[in-house]
Amino acid sequence: MRGERGAKMIQTFVDQIGDPFRIILLIGLFVTMWRTRGATGIWLPLALGCAFVAVLIPLTVRPTAAPDLPAAIGIGLVANAFWVAMIGAAWALWRRLSGR
Repeated sequence: MRGERGAKMIQTFVDQIGDPFRIILLIGLFVTMWRTRGATGIWLPLALGCAFVAVLIPLTVRPTAAPDLPAAIGIGLVANAFWVAMIGAAWALWRRLSGR
């Protein structure tokens, strides 16, 4: 039982980390945060946006595919944090290489 639940959670993480819809939403979140950072800051919009996407996708796209909703949202938060970190690192690298 326990191993089966763990396997489902790992599969949920793999599905969420590779979800193109999630990645596109998070890229849009990052671009919007960057353009409005003077008025809204950096961390609060990123944190709230990550939480919003983590809740939005399990509730609307595949509500029956997740092992359970709280676990899917928690796994989504981890996947979103991973992608926002990767997007931020790519952005910083691009800015450094382009001299901006």
